[in-house]
Amino acid sequence: MIDFKRFTLADKEKYEQIHMESGERGCEYSFANLYLWGRQTMSEVAGCLVFFSQFNRRSVYPFPIGDGDKKAAVDALMRDSGERGIPCRITGITERDKVWLETTYGEAFRIHADRDSHDYVYLTDDLADTPGKKYHKKRGHLRKFEEAYPEFCLTPVDESTVPDAESLLERWYSTRGEYEDFMMERCAIKKALRDREALGLEVLLLFVGGSAAALTVMSRVSHDTFDVHFEKALPEFDGAYAMINREAARFVREKYPEVKFLNREEDMGIEGLRKAKKSYYPHHMVEKWWAHLGEDGYDY
Repeated sequence: MIDFKRFTLADKEKYEQIHMESGERGCEYSFANLYLWGRQTMSEVAGCLVFFSQFNRRSVYPFPIGDGDKKAAVDALMRDSGERGIPCRITGITERDKVWLETTYGEAFRIHADRDSHDYVYLTDDLADTPGKKYHKKRGHLRKFEEAYPEFCLTPVDESTVPDAESLLERWYSTRGEYEDFMMERCAIKKALRDREALGLEVLLLFVGGSAAALTVMSRVSHDTFDVHFEKALPEFDGAYAMINREAARFVREKYPEVKFLNREEDMGIEGLRKAKKSYYPHHMVEKWWAHLGEDGYDY
């Protein structure tokens, strides 16, 4: 079996050197996401990075990255799945990967679209400025927030404001119940606050007066793209989600003018979330597929 190991902060520099050159990939390949969500492991095979992960409570192998021998890496994953007695499920497959799998393995893999995991990628300028007729309603919501809370401001989190972030999160999660997914997410955000500097995260709070109304957590995932990992807003501040979306985009544009895109991740097949993400008119989607070996007799 492949000797997979959990991600540590010490892996960040080497991982990102490889990842940044691998072309656009889904948000699941962000180092911050791999580190913050606790069931991700990695190894190196034939000059490629290979992964073993959990997704929707299933064991999966995200598609290998790197300039090594990809066929040797995928062959190793196929052997590993057999030795573990689990189906060989490969996720995070881009259009380029899909063509490569079909060319290299013929019909050995059954490949399926994974629409619920497509990432929504927006122009930073669009989110910062909400220009044109299509954003007319968004600008209206933003104006209402500005009129209701003229004293709002966006502040990067530091040691003095970590308690404000934690208080906001405690209030937000207190209304969500003890669901496993929320508990896992809460743990991931706590790690993000703790390790924000080592991970290179931008953690931002939207304050209204002396109260934290919204929080966002972001990091760079490629030379021209930031990933929005988490975004939370308290319901009593109507329009706080729209405002922190705009203000975070403006923050990124000012601090990182080379960043053209913001990846706001997938909608997970949740109808309301899909509608909200579409309403901001993505520039493009990071389309993804998943595959499994036909011989496994597995149907997703």
